[in-house]
Amino acid sequence: MARSRIRAERKKNTAMRTSNRTRTGLFCAVLAAAIGLGSPANALDPNAGVTRESGPFDLFKFGFSAYKKGRKDEAVEAYKYAAEKGHPGARWALANMYAYGDGVVENDYEAFKIYDDIARQGVEPGSQDTGYFVNALLSLANYYHIGIPGSPIKPNLGAARQLYFQAASAFGVPEAQYRLGRMILEGEGGANDIQQAKKWLNRARVSGHPAASAVLGNVVFEEGQVVRGLAFMTTALERSTPSDRIWIQALQERAFSLAAEADRRTAVALAQDMLAKGLN
Repeated sequence: MARSRIRAERKKNTAMRTSNRTRTGLFCAVLAAAIGLGSPANALDPNAGVTRESGPFDLFKFGFSAYKKGRKDEAVEAYKYAAEKGHPGARWALANMYAYGDGVVENDYEAFKIYDDIARQGVEPGSQDTGYFVNALLSLANYYHIGIPGSPIKPNLGAARQLYFQAASAFGVPEAQYRLGRMILEGEGGANDIQQAKKWLNRARVSGHPAASAVLGNVVFEEGQVVRGLAFMTTALERSTPSDRIWIQALQERAFSLAAEADRRTAVALAQDMLAKGLN
């Protein structure tokens, strides 16, 4: 059950990772490519002009090229050598491959250790490695939120909440703002504070996060802001991902059934106007 929850968390985070504008173009390209299965590790291609003694960037470039061509055994080996020499992109790519069982046997604990190493090293303001660092924070937060079966990593809601806060406040990541808002709303890993939860959910909503819009809409609906809450949930439903559509639809339909007819019409009109203007 816990492992299936980990996989579900990853699906929800994939869209967030690709939309994070702090990443470099290469970071986004690696992420977009990170799908599928692979074969066991093999030796580097002796004709490629790259060996384990090559520089970290050359190894990383070779690994990236091999990955795109489907030669994931070579990609894994090149990333390992580059990671040993301190290349942050290689470490991040390798962690993702372990996390997703992509070209290697799935190993969440191994992925966790690499993400943890990236996070502990930190990042300089404005660094091109910011994307790797932020992704590591989010991955660690997700692991701490539910734990890793068969490993020393147990659920630690306080740690998860702190990591989400760091990514949400220092880097403005909508997914982190959403996750933080939900944890505060539900009193996970700390005090329950509806006003703080609403603040973070609204920041994520403004940045275009449909799930945040749905949760915030439900909160303000329950507080008596019927039209505004229903409008938020309606726009969220229109923009929701397949993985979130079912629960968002359930929230929206419940609110719709409880609202008066006049409020329904006003909320639908407001939602249509928000969608037309690109608002959430």
